[in-house]
Amino acid sequence: MSMSRIAILVLALVLGLGVAAAQAAEPIKIGAVLSVTGPASFLGEPEKNTLELVAEQINAKGGLLGRPVEVIIYDDEADVNKCVLATDKLLKKDKVVAVLGPSISGNTLAIMGKFPAAKIPLISCAAAEKIVVPVNPWVFKTAQSDRQAVSRILQHAKKTGFKKLAILTVSNGYGQAGRAVLQELAPAQGFAIVADEVYGPKDTDMTAQLTKIKGLAPDAIICWGTNPGPAVIARNRVQLGITTPLYQSHGVASRKFIELAGEAAEGLMLPAGHLVVAPLVPGSHPQKPVLMDYMKAYEAKFKQPVSAFGGYAHDALLLVADAVKRGGSAEPQAIRDNLEKITAFVGASGIFTFTPQDHLGLDESAFVMVKIEKGDWKVLD
Repeated sequence: MSMSRIAILVLALVLGLGVAAAQAAEPIKIGAVLSVTGPASFLGEPEKNTLELVAEQINAKGGLLGRPVEVIIYDDEADVNKCVLATDKLLKKDKVVAVLGPSISGNTLAIMGKFPAAKIPLISCAAAEKIVVPVNPWVFKTAQSDRQAVSRILQHAKKTGFKKLAILTVSNGYGQAGRAVLQELAPAQGFAIVADEVYGPKDTDMTAQLTKIKGLAPDAIICWGTNPGPAVIARNRVQLGITTPLYQSHGVASRKFIELAGEAAEGLMLPAGHLVVAPLVPGSHPQKPVLMDYMKAYEAKFKQPVSAFGGYAHDALLLVADAVKRGGSAEPQAIRDNLEKITAFVGASGIFTFTPQDHLGLDESAFVMVKIEKGDWKVLD
């Protein structure tokens, strides 16, 4: 056998062993606690689907640092006790290097105190500002904050000439956070809050609150909640013959809300991430390629439209992947440290720049104001 033939065989053997070694490499374990089933499944299901999709894409390209990514997902069913148990399992038994989620603000607030002691980073998919203000060194989030959403609504309301506002908020962590920001920002910007009503997350009729609001004649109503409550409010509003403009929060930024509200969704306005209106985003916008690639891949695999909520999970996993590659390490401390060094990361939910003082990394440009017309989204600004 010639020396060149032997050299080729040796090279093939080395390459084969290299591939086998990569395939046998210890996986990088990343945990997730999501509300896949239960009352917040419209959040958690697309998040779970997205994590599976993105992990497949990462592994198809060779994984991270030559190691496959393994995402361990637990369903908390939107129950805080199940969320706590699942988090403990990820941190103590599964030995993950980072945790993604939870889907909802209340559950995130309940578990985030565990992460400094565990020295493992948490990247939440929930919206409440209190998740990242004040900064917890080990906690980040990908959902745009309620403060930014309130600000966009109030900007639109002021431009439209509204002065008297009624607010109607859900009595869970998300609603309470939004209500606090509304109570702070609306008066500071010259609005009068003429009604401040609350409903429960399991309530199925809000006609009493809306009847009271109708009698106070506000210029606009702001509803703060996640499905199904806002859809019930939209239907009750029509049933009561209320024509007062109704704003919703970014907590309903998915087609699921339009399906639930039906014709009562017509004319409603809300702040939403660019993902919701991806086909309408200008081609020159830096998010456009990311939005379209994610949308096409998700809809091809799962045969359902993307939502802002899946986008939060998309960004959470890719931000962790970026931190791993940036630092050349999958150790939790290195991931945490390198998350804080990420700048101008183009995600589905916005363009992220983290600092030690800012663990959200987004500004108001992550939102556009949209209006529902004929069962579809229309960009207002």
